[in-house]
Amino acid sequence: QVQLVESGGGLVQAGGSLRLSCAASGSDFSSNAMAWHRQAPGKQREFVAVVTSGGTTIYANSVKGRFTISRDNAKNTVYLQMNSLKPEDTAVYLCKCSTGYKDYWGQGTQVTVSS
Repeated sequence: QVQLVESGGGLVQAGGSLRLSCAASGSDFSSNAMAWHRQAPGKQREFVAVVTSGGTTIYANSVKGRFTISRDNAKNTVYLQMNSLKPEDTAVYLCKCSTGYKDYWGQGTQVTVSS
């Protein structure tokens, strides 16, 4: 069983930055793809970014150039550095671990961007 705990959310003004962290346990972290998704009130959950076990990164067009996903296999942690934040980035941000046969989700961390 994989456990994921996100942290780092909060309230920030437009143009500001936040760094989210997701600590994983119960899996072979370095072998898993790790991703961030987000869900705004009244909207469907959407993909934000992913980093594969080999270090390849992919981003949603809406965050490309502003967000950076990274992983530290020694700490079993994946990060999401968010810069130039916009009010439309406001959402609950969720971490996902993909083991190849099952996906695991964290509880999420709230990010609120004020205009």
